[in-house]
Amino acid sequence: MQTTYPISETIIECYQRDGAVLIKGLFRDWVETLRSGVAENMYRPGPYASENLHASDSGRFFDDYCNWTRIKSFENVLRKSDVAQVAAQLMRSKQVQIFHDHVLVKEPGTSKATPWHQDSPYYFVEGQQNVSFWAPLDPVNQASLRCVAGSHHWSKMVLPTRWLSNESFYPDTDAYMPVPDPDNDKTYRILEWDMEPGDAVAFHFKTLHGARGNNTSRRRRAFSLRLLGDDARYISRPGPTSPPFPDHQMSDGDTLRKDWFPVIYPPQLA
Repeated sequence: MQTTYPISETIIECYQRDGAVLIKGLFRDWVETLRSGVAENMYRPGPYASENLHASDSGRFFDDYCNWTRIKSFENVLRKSDVAQVAAQLMRSKQVQIFHDHVLVKEPGTSKATPWHQDSPYYFVEGQQNVSFWAPLDPVNQASLRCVAGSHHWSKMVLPTRWLSNESFYPDTDAYMPVPDPDNDKTYRILEWDMEPGDAVAFHFKTLHGARGNNTSRRRRAFSLRLLGDDARYISRPGPTSPPFPDHQMSDGDTLRKDWFPVIYPPQLA
């Protein structure tokens, strides 16, 4: 695979083994572009925007997704940065498709933590070749994103829940394992990093992860991308998925439609 942004085989093996790895400086040249995009997103929220706080919680926890088609800054990062070819290397995939973007902002003093969860149970995608990138746009310490090493290899996925109500997302709870408590169970190995703006954590859709609240005096903005590899296929879930992508007209086993989820790597297919 010819690349202009090669990463070491050690990093690739770490991603494959642990399901999460730090990529230093991946978005270094795009920090201001992404900050501009996040500001636009918060000023003009999309249809899926939410405020993930109870009335008794302090601060503000804003999140929104699926905005790259209307916010040019996000599209430029998807199509012009090195993220797609890095994704191809980490996934050991010949091509990369866009799934969606995701913005998360925790203002200073936000007490709400992002609960432990896997992304895969919420998605209508199955396959081992996938990757999410979580890129802070402000300096963060180890109290930010946290991942459980090796959890993408678990034989059963974690029960998806609604973040505010903590209710089950789907009716068939027996199909999933209960949400673990890595903070109080030392058999889990938690990965966490000090990060500068432009760094990125790459993690698998099935990697258990979460994030603490923001008790600092500065806001914590993060931009995420979800990307797909060669073996990604549509799979139906027991209920509505998140993101929902209504009227997609795909059936179990289909490759994801390229008009909605474009190929961005290799360049000749983009």
